[in-house]
Parts: sequence; C-alpha cells; structure tokens
Amino acid sequence: MTTLLSGVRCLTCGTEMAPDLYLQACASCGSAWLDAMYDTASLPADWSALLKERTYSLWRYEELLPFPDTFQPVSLGEGWTPLLRAEGLERETGHNGIWIKDERQHSTGSFKDRQAATAVSTLKAQGITEIVLASTGNAAAAYAAYCARAGIKLWLFVISSVPAEKMRELALYDAEVIKVSGTYDEAKAIAVDFARRRSIAVDLGAKSISCKESMKTIAYEIAEQWPRRDDGKWGAPGWYLQAVSGGIGPLGVLKGFEELAAAGVIDRVPKMGVIQTKGCSPMVRAWEQGLNEAITVTQPDSLITVLSTGNPGEAYGLLKAGIERHGGSMVAVGDGEAFRAMRRVARLEGLSMEPAASVAFAGLEKLLERGDIHPDESVVVNCSGHTFSAEKYALEDRYILNLSLRSSEAVRPTEGLATTLEELDERITTIVIIDDNPYDSRLIRRFMTNVSHYRVFEANSSKDGLDLVRQRQPDVVLLDLMMPELDGFDVMDALKADPRTARIPIVIVSAKTLEPEERKRLDAYAESVWQKGSFSAKDLVTHVVDLVEESQRHHEVRNGSTAPTLTPGAPASEFGHGRRERILVIDDYEPEARLIRRLLETRPNVQVFEARSGEEALAVIDEVKPDLIIMDLVLPDIRGEKLLVLLRAHDHTRSTPVVIVTSQDAFPDSGQEGATRAQLASNVDSIWSKSVLDRSSFLSHIEAVLAK
Repeated sequence: MTTLLSGVRCLTCGTEMAPDLYLQACASCGSAWLDAMYDTASLPADWSALLKERTYSLWRYEELLPFPDTFQPVSLGEGWTPLLRAEGLERETGHNGIWIKDERQHSTGSFKDRQAATAVSTLKAQGITEIVLASTGNAAAAYAAYCARAGIKLWLFVISSVPAEKMRELALYDAEVIKVSGTYDEAKAIAVDFARRRSIAVDLGAKSISCKESMKTIAYEIAEQWPRRDDGKWGAPGWYLQAVSGGIGPLGVLKGFEELAAAGVIDRVPKMGVIQTKGCSPMVRAWEQGLNEAITVTQPDSLITVLSTGNPGEAYGLLKAGIERHGGSMVAVGDGEAFRAMRRVARLEGLSMEPAASVAFAGLEKLLERGDIHPDESVVVNCSGHTFSAEKYALEDRYILNLSLRSSEAVRPTEGLATTLEELDERITTIVIIDDNPYDSRLIRRFMTNVSHYRVFEANSSKDGLDLVRQRQPDVVLLDLMMPELDGFDVMDALKADPRTARIPIVIVSAKTLEPEERKRLDAYAESVWQKGSFSAKDLVTHVVDLVEESQRHHEVRNGSTAPTLTPGAPASEFGHGRRERILVIDDYEPEARLIRRLLETRPNVQVFEARSGEEALAVIDEVKPDLIIMDLVLPDIRGEKLLVLLRAHDHTRSTPVVIVTSQDAFPDSGQEGATRAQLASNVDSIWSKSVLDRSSFLSHIEAVLAK
C-alpha cells in the first residue's frame, strides 16, 4: 500500500508528530486522542480511475489510509456495502432523496466489522497475541470473529443486559467472555484495570488511529457510490445520519468527508445528524444546553443496550465542532419511536435491522418533522446492524404462530388434522387493541383470548397503534378515544383515509363522555361504541366475534395482508424443555402476580407457584423446592429485604436464584436507601421495575438464569 500519511496530531493539545500508525499517546500531553494527517494535495488526479482496478473493500482507498506498504490485512471481505434508494420511506415521509447505507452486509452483521478489521490487522502487524475489549455487543462480535481469524486471544467484558444469544455467539468464536453486572462505562473501567494488571493490550476505540480511520471509508464509499455531478466528479449527500453510542462511526465519517473535500474530490461536507436514545443521551443533552462537554449518564435507561455509553469523552466535543463547521444537529428518540421505525423500514424497504440501527431512522423522522432537513436536501442513513435479537424487543414471541398436530388413540389422524386446521383458522384471526392504558388493553385481551384462539396485539400509543394496524392488517380494531399525541378520532381519520386499512371494522371502547357531534362522527366511522364500566365482557366478546365472522365472509383475502409463519412442532424458545422448572412468584397484588405467571407459562414445561405473603412463601418452600424465585419487595407482612435474608438461611433456597420485580420507586438510587439497594443487588440475580418491564427481555433473562 502507498499511503499519503504525513503525520499524527494530538486532538487534545494540538501537537503534531511524525507519521506512525502504532503511536498510542501524545508525546507532549500523554493523551490517547490521536488523529492521522494526510498529504491530500498529492492524491493522484486520476484517483477515481485507479480505484476501478482495485478490489471492492475498505482497503481500496490505500492512499488515504495509514497502513504501510508491507501491511497484511486480516480480512473477511469488509467494506463496499450497498447504498440503496429508500423509495418506500420517501413515499411515506413525502421527502425525496432518502438513501440507506446498508452496513448489515458485513460478516458479523454490523458496521463494527470495519473497526475490527483495521484494529485486529494492526495488532497482528505488531505481533500482539492477546487483547482486552469492553463492548455492549456489536463490537464484541466483530472483534471475536477477526481475532479468531488472526489467532489473537480476546478477553471480552460485556454488560449483563447483552442478550444471551449474543453471548453464545461470542463464545462460539472461542473468546473469553466476562459478564459485568453494571453499566458499559463500569465494564470499560474493569476491562482497563484487568488489562493493566495482566499487561495485556486494551482496545482504545475512537481514540486509536486505526479504528477511527476504518470508519471514514464509509464516507469514501458513499461519495464514490453517489450519483455523479454534472462534471462527472463524485458527489455527497446533504445530510449523513447515524445512531451514536461512543461516537466512533460519525467521527470517522466526518473525517472522511472533510478529507475528500480538502482534496477537491467532493464539493461539500454533508451536515451531520447524531442520534441517541433518550435513555442514554449524554451528547444530545449537552447539545441542547449549548455545553462543550457531554453530560455523563451514570445509569442508562434504555432497552437498546448497544447504545448505552454514558460518557463519550472527547467524541462529543469533536462532533459538536464538526456540526458547527458544516451544519447538522443532535436529537434523542425514545425506545418506542425506534421500534416503530424498525418495523416501518422492514415493511416499506424489506430491510430488517437491530434496534440500534432503527434509532437513526427514528431520528430521521424527527429531523424531518422539525424541519431541520429541508425539502431539497438529500439524506443518507447508516443502517448499522442486522436484525439479530431485535425481534425480541419489537415483535415478542406472540408474533410466532406454532401449529401442532394433536393425536390420541381416541381420535383418528384425519380428525386430529381437521381439528388442528380449524384451530388454525382462529389463530390467524387478528385483533388489534389501541389503548394508552395498558391495564385496560390487557383486560380486553384476556377477554378475547379466553373465548377464542385469536391473535390479539396491543399498542399503548396512538402512533404505535397506527403502525401496528398497517403492518398486521387485522380483522377488527378496538380503539380508545382518549390518548396523548393523537386521540381516537385522529386515529380513525388516518385509518379510514388509508386504502390499506379503510375497510377494517373499528369498535370504540372508551370512558369518554360523548358530545352529540362526536357521537355523529363515530356513527359514520365505528361499528359500535362501548362505554368503559357499563358493559359485560361477554357481550363485547360476542360482538367482536360476530364482526370477525362478518369481516372474514366479505374479505377472506385482504389485499396486502400478511400470512402467518407456521412452524409445526417448533417452539419459539427452548426455555423449559426437559425437566419442569419450578418457579415461585411472591407478590401480594394478585393481578400483577397473575400477569407474571401467565408470562412464564407461555413457555413449555414450566410449573409456577404463587405466594401472597412472605410467611406463605416460607411455608411452602419445603413442598415447592423452587428452581427460581421471583419476588416483590413490598409485601404485607415481611419487607422484601428481610425475606431475602430468611430465604438465604433456608436449606432449600440458600443458593436458589432470586429475581426482584418491584415498583420503580421502591428503592432510591442515593442516600442510605441507595446503599440498601446496592446491598440488595449484590444478593440477587437482577432487579426489574414493574412500570417499565419489557416482557421479552424479562423472559430471555429468566431463561438465562435457569440455564446456569
């Protein structure tokens, strides 16, 4: 390779040093935030023509990469991912010029393969045989694969919220995986200390030269793939958007575009859109307040754990300065907005992605709504990772339909098949409930599922409900009227205006007292109106069943409907197979205890017992001998902390895993009670808040606990 690397600059103090790929700290101030510099004026005039003769990978841009001629890459074919026109999103948003950089196509399914390829290649060139890395998931998978290929031993420190499937993938590459029950920043600190004590190299991420340089190849590829300008030269979009955790991706992309502009290859640097989750948005919070340093998030509160970097360090200041030079913005989106965007892109573009990638698309919607992105500005969104583990958050197991052929000595095989197929007719019947009160929606769902084998889906916001109806094309919609954002009338207007959903029957179930004009409006749209608290469950269910039958008679094949996936005899999870797992649920509030019980019993071979008090739990332990205990902290007779001490003193539960599921405000994070919480956390497997309990994540965790 013939590199134009001309020097290394310290991003902290500005000191410039001789070109050295392997430099790890500034000679003046000791900072590890280093940046490679290039003699862009010496870039060949026919560079774009030279590239046509090279392999389509990130290594093709050798003049603007820091690797010497003798460098031997460790490669799995990384780079040169597709740039796709998002015509479906353009139609949906009304904005022309939306493009997707499809980074899902890498070997391990995310853009982190670029970083791993250059970092591991650099390690191998130095003769390093052992490395330590802290990660929230994607970088771990990428480094594990490339280290395996390079013959480098990898120590991985990952947070406990990383899905069990991802951890099994890491172990498959023979990496040493250490699960840390804490935040990502705490895992990083532990990893650094481990590396120091054992004299092992530690990955520097965005600080290192090779890592950041890998990400700028995204910019090079976009410019080379972009529609050519009138003069035949490379072009660039108006905006570049990416979901951000530590910031290495957009830092590298920004650097890449600036280098191409300095060399005269492109005529502008795109505006940068930095998108974070609301539950962990240290950059966005600082940006909104006009601060020069990120606001550290000590306890991330998001299901999207891949983006849970609470302290991005110097990355925020560098990105802020880049946006101030070229334009752009930073925005935060909620988990619900991200999952909704994930489903929308899959439905409109046929691209499945992980939640971290969908954050960028939710950010696109927000920037369009705010008018930050002008109608004539083109946009490229980084689709940074594939679906792996995403369906657990966005779809949950209820979207998987299992069809089992029942057989017995008393029923002939043909009769058993007929009965199963009749049941299938019920199971493919779909009902959507849109109600911002989850207790009401769950209650209606129970009414329906107790009578028929319908698939009943709930949405607890109007926007989620609209998206769900458009995606699932249900037979009937049950709709509340009083909801934030869009009320039930707005939802009806949207459904009736959309040809895909206009003919779906709508049943109103609401506590709202209707004015005459509102009643008249509903008469034109809704099949019926039911006042909460003034009808019997049986009557509502009978009415809905009649509507379903009527709907199916007239629309047996609805244009655009989605056929269910049938997996004969294949459960959605292996959880509970073999010996029946015995789980004791201790909670005095019967509705919530029953909800947890039903959740657990969706898995095969699980036996769930309930206790309404601490004394009752202690009385049945000898009989139950539980494999797992799920308990509330607020009980009528014994405080949860004291009960836990008693359980640990009992022969049958001394080492039994305990999972706490309690109210969000049961234990503050600071003061004396905060110390109590820390002590409690050290003696149980995990603590979950009832108010934000994600069922899919909870079940995955229970599966992992029982598998130990």
